[in-house]
Amino acid sequence: MTRLFRLSLMILLFTASAALAQTQTPAQFPATPAGTQFSGWLAAFNTHDRATFLAFLQKNYPDRVAHIDDTMAFGNQTGGFDVIKVEKCEELTCTVLLQEKNSDQFAEATAEVDPAPPHVLKKIGLNAIPRPAGYAIPRMSQADAIAALRNRLEKASGAGNFSGAALIAKDGKPIFTAAYGMADREKQIPNTLDTKFRIGSMNKMFTATAIVQLAQAGKLKLDEPLITALPDYPNKAWASKVTIHQLLTHTGGAGDIFGPDFDQHRLELRTLDDYVKLYGKRDPTFEPGTQWDYANYGFLLLGVVVEKVSGEDYYTYVREHIFKPAGMNSTDSLPEDQVVANRSVGYMADESGTKTVPNDPSLPYRGTSAGGGYSTVGDLLSFANALENHKLLDAEHTALLTTGKVDTNRGPRYAYGFFEEKTEDGEVCFGHGGGAPGMNGELRVCPQSGYTVAILANQDPQAATNMARFVAARLPAK
Repeated sequence: MTRLFRLSLMILLFTASAALAQTQTPAQFPATPAGTQFSGWLAAFNTHDRATFLAFLQKNYPDRVAHIDDTMAFGNQTGGFDVIKVEKCEELTCTVLLQEKNSDQFAEATAEVDPAPPHVLKKIGLNAIPRPAGYAIPRMSQADAIAALRNRLEKASGAGNFSGAALIAKDGKPIFTAAYGMADREKQIPNTLDTKFRIGSMNKMFTATAIVQLAQAGKLKLDEPLITALPDYPNKAWASKVTIHQLLTHTGGAGDIFGPDFDQHRLELRTLDDYVKLYGKRDPTFEPGTQWDYANYGFLLLGVVVEKVSGEDYYTYVREHIFKPAGMNSTDSLPEDQVVANRSVGYMADESGTKTVPNDPSLPYRGTSAGGGYSTVGDLLSFANALENHKLLDAEHTALLTTGKVDTNRGPRYAYGFFEEKTEDGEVCFGHGGGAPGMNGELRVCPQSGYTVAILANQDPQAATNMARFVAARLPAK
């Protein structure tokens, strides 16, 4: 399993949560070849013991021996799986409903075995799925939900599975705050509420807010093509088709910025224009407006649009027009080679998945309009409050920014730099997450109930996201 698969299975944004169910133990699998093999695989996988799992693979799933480290890392991230239901188990195939031990995420697993004895495993497929009907999580009282989160954070921190800070606010005011783990293990500096955590794609919220501010001011139109703002863009054919709206909603086919080219030029990419020079001539991944596909490069280009339309450097613009008005004094995207007080060290899993190491080798030169800046949980609350109190945009444009526009393959609808989710009990919330090696964060704003959840971690996904989903599913809806 690749890192990309591991991350896609657990889904880096908040999704509708629902409830814990009674689990079915592996001993309850039917005694078919497929049932016996999958039961054995799951039991070995859930031990998190490399020697035990390797012994099982060598005997029963030899094709996956070479991928054991990736699978072990996946196991550490998910915590393993509980069996919720054996859906169908025949002689050669077995389909099972699972739930991650570290989260409320459900998955469907299908195992196939070789027809000939000893019926070694040929394939195990795992797919993240929305929580099935009938497994809804009952809402709790505010006090019980906070107590449940505190208990989960303390257990996860004690096990080394959470290092970061958490905040819950009601009607704009914090009602729960806590910090766990180390901001710098070598220097023994603990995380606090003032610790600045890298936030990955959460920068997209600020970029989208900047674009809508410029639209509100009449300086650009959201339905105009990119070439209007960037007449010198290298791929003029695509720039003449793709609109600002499509870039904001990931429907423009802009593609990603990560991959071999990024790895080769990581420290050379110092400005937004540097990214355009590297990627500006390539063709779109699909015809603009025909589908949804999360595109970091699209938000990189929106940052360039902010610069061209406003006449200000992107970083200066968001600092002056978003961070300062919102009272966000600990949020920015200064280069990694600059000393930033209270900025944590990120810790990512190594290739074996058995230990963590600093994430320095994976970091860009600095955060961009697509992601990679840093913030605190308190600053994220200040941002949410500024949006809700219309300090950044008027009511009409705030709604335009945060209301879902297009369906996604991740559950919630995508707005402009925000996901919008409607839960089963009718609550509508918006926010965005961020995740990369050694960093994870989540902001969730629920205007109807008045709750805001902000959780940041200096660990791999889904350390913060799982916690945010957990408590958001249990807080009172209204």
